[in-house]
Amino acid sequence: MSVLRLPFSNAETVSGLRASGVARGTPLWFVLGFFRIITGLLFVFHGLSELFGIPVAPYGGQTAAFLSWPHWWAGVIELIAGILVTVGFGTRVAALLCSGAMAYAYLVVHQKTGLWPIENGGDLPILFCWSFFLIAFAGPGAFAIRRAL
Repeated sequence: MSVLRLPFSNAETVSGLRASGVARGTPLWFVLGFFRIITGLLFVFHGLSELFGIPVAPYGGQTAAFLSWPHWWAGVIELIAGILVTVGFGTRVAALLCSGAMAYAYLVVHQKTGLWPIENGGDLPILFCWSFFLIAFAGPGAFAIRRAL
C-alpha cells in the first residue's frame, strides 16, 4: 500500500482511511472533526424542527404527531444520534444509525414520489446518508469528547 505524504506536514503521513480512522494530528483529522460537528448540528436542527418546531416547524407549521411512523421516530433519531455525532461520543455507531435512517427516508418516503433526487426532494437525505456513512467508517476526527474521557 502506498503512503500519501502531505506536502505541508513533514512529521505525519496518512495511509488513507484505515480501519482505525484518520491519523491523529493531520490536517485531514481536523477537517473530519469539523465535518462531523457541522453535519451533526444540521441533523440535530432537523430533529428539533421535527419534534418541537424549533426553529421552524415543517409540514406547513405542524410538528410530527407523538409516536407517528416514520416522522416522529425520525425526529428522535435525528435529535439523539445527531447530538452524539456532534459531541463525538459513540460516533461510529450513532453515525451508522443516522446513515441507515436517511437511507430509509430516501428509499421509503422520497422514492415513492419520483425516480430522481431533484424530483422527489431526496437530495438532502442522500447527502446526509453518505456523510454519516463516511463519519462511521473514517471515525470522529478531532474535537471528539470521547478522547477527553
